[in-house]
Amino acid sequence: MATSDTGEFYIELCKNPIRFEPINKANNIFFDDANKQVFMVRSGGAMGVTVKGPDEKSAVSFRIEDRGDVVSIKFSPDKKILAIQRSQKSVEFINFHSDMPADQMEYSQTCKGKSTQIIGFIWTSVNEIAFITDHGIEHYQIAPERRSLRNLKTVSLQVNWFVWLAETYILVLSSGTLGNTLHPFQFRPGLVNRLPKFEVDLPVVPKPAKLSLLERDVIVANIYDYLYIVVLRHQPKAAVGAEIVLYQLQKESPAKRTEVLQLNMSGRFAINIVDNLIMVHHQASKTSMIFDIKMEGDSDGFIKYHFPVLSPLPIKPFKLLLPSLNLTAAGTEKTEYLCELYSANWIVFQPDVVIDAKLGCLWYIKLHLEPLVTMLPDKCKLIQFLLCRQESKMVILSVCRQMLVPGQQANLHTISQVYDMLNQVYKAYRDVESQAMAGEISSTAMTNMWKRKVIIDQSDMYTHVFSVFEDCKDIKYKFMVAVLIEYIRSLNQFNIPVQHYLYELIINILVHNNCFYQLHQFLQYHVLSDSKPLACLMLSLESVYQPAHQLALDMLKRLQTANEEIIEVLLSKQQLLPALRFIRSVGIQDTVSARKFLETAMHTEDNMLFFTVFKFFEQRNLKLKQNPRFQPGDYCEQYVRQFESLFGTDALSPIPPLA
Repeated sequence: MATSDTGEFYIELCKNPIRFEPINKANNIFFDDANKQVFMVRSGGAMGVTVKGPDEKSAVSFRIEDRGDVVSIKFSPDKKILAIQRSQKSVEFINFHSDMPADQMEYSQTCKGKSTQIIGFIWTSVNEIAFITDHGIEHYQIAPERRSLRNLKTVSLQVNWFVWLAETYILVLSSGTLGNTLHPFQFRPGLVNRLPKFEVDLPVVPKPAKLSLLERDVIVANIYDYLYIVVLRHQPKAAVGAEIVLYQLQKESPAKRTEVLQLNMSGRFAINIVDNLIMVHHQASKTSMIFDIKMEGDSDGFIKYHFPVLSPLPIKPFKLLLPSLNLTAAGTEKTEYLCELYSANWIVFQPDVVIDAKLGCLWYIKLHLEPLVTMLPDKCKLIQFLLCRQESKMVILSVCRQMLVPGQQANLHTISQVYDMLNQVYKAYRDVESQAMAGEISSTAMTNMWKRKVIIDQSDMYTHVFSVFEDCKDIKYKFMVAVLIEYIRSLNQFNIPVQHYLYELIINILVHNNCFYQLHQFLQYHVLSDSKPLACLMLSLESVYQPAHQLALDMLKRLQTANEEIIEVLLSKQQLLPALRFIRSVGIQDTVSARKFLETAMHTEDNMLFFTVFKFFEQRNLKLKQNPRFQPGDYCEQYVRQFESLFGTDALSPIPPLA
């Protein structure tokens, strides 16, 4: 199997479709959109059933008695009960164990009412099922061990058709002569919650009245964690084209029309929901378009009107290995054929499934993000779009990197806007993370909240974006510095602590280009925030820029948490008197190590300096211990001997007499 590389396409079919025996006179195909399973039912004698799903290992084959044509067949969510509808009056059940029938003893449930007909059925939990009839809903609980069903609830309602989204347990029924009165229901184990009904506006009301809103034009969708009824409206021929209307479901009030998608085409359409995008396929033009309701649109104050994010394009061409059409070839030989896209045989299921029963393939629709980088020239719009896509992190980082490369460089205003977008999401994530750590929300809630978000942090930017400064030698250093300053500004704007390696990168660029005055200005005016790592870096630059030493000391003093570091710096420079003045100024003269000072003083070979330091600590000893002499625990014996050899024992402070 292979794909065609004839151009750039942003929509593609998954590379490895689920393959099954195509539909024919002896083989019928059914799809369970809840479990994403394809059922191949072969008629004759005992019916052979083969089930395939997303996981090849879960494929199963078995036989059932031929009691008539199968209308619908589905497993329960836990795959332990098989439900089969063969008529409009009842549904049969078979218990399964370890993916194989325990026995062939079927049990059944008939719908209520002599004139009632079953339109279809849905599994609402592992042991609950709902029959959708032309008279409403019959909700049952199944006791498989007793092979019986118990009615939980019956809802009386005239029904034309229904749509169901298993992942959210939302059922929508159509009623009325025109079919445009919709009744949403939400299922919970043992419960059916009826939401307020609402009416869908029809572009034209036919005379005489007839069913106008059809099942094929309505889906239930979960988009950005909100539930919508998505309705395709075919406009009159004089109008510019069809449109899609989104009705957001409400708990206490009728669904609210919030979004309108302008298609500007007419004809047959199919809709998928992929990565929170509404993907619309148009059969006549053999193209698809994507809509993102998070993007800006025109608004009248109540409804947002959207146009496609990009111009319509075909799905990426797809090749498939099929039995050879060459009659002289061996029967087992296969040839690669280019598949017909937008075939009349295609059936679309929610949220992202396309099935060609005649070809024997089930595909998942995929969004290909890389081509969008060149298709969406507006970088702010592109980043806004990518931030809402699940697997876009590396694409975003690639875009940010490209924006810094000569020939593709963006202006600083655009770069600034992009950094603000990234850091706004980054900040929100940090806030939620802090809430989770504080126990204000659970870690599970945090995971669910951010499972679709793309987080670009400082480490990502440093590793994948700003590394271009090292890789590309043609970037001007002034641009590098300006970009980094913009990123730091953005971090500060969202109260995100700046990591020291970003400051280090700026300083290295400035030093490499001998921009010491600018570096001095950045430090003096706190463009680069004070930190211990930054101060240490400045100390290392003293050999190339002498004022760096004092700048580092000033920074450490401002931090007020770096007394030890300041002492170490002063002692390393043998600046003992400034060090003594410093420890006295911050009130830590009683706790510092005398040994460290005396060792440094001795290595200066300045006898008078050594004398001064020694006497300083003698006075401290007298104050703290009422005895000027050093104790064994001070480990200063060698310095006492050095003092005696230089100045004699008479120079030692006398021990005061006992009171």
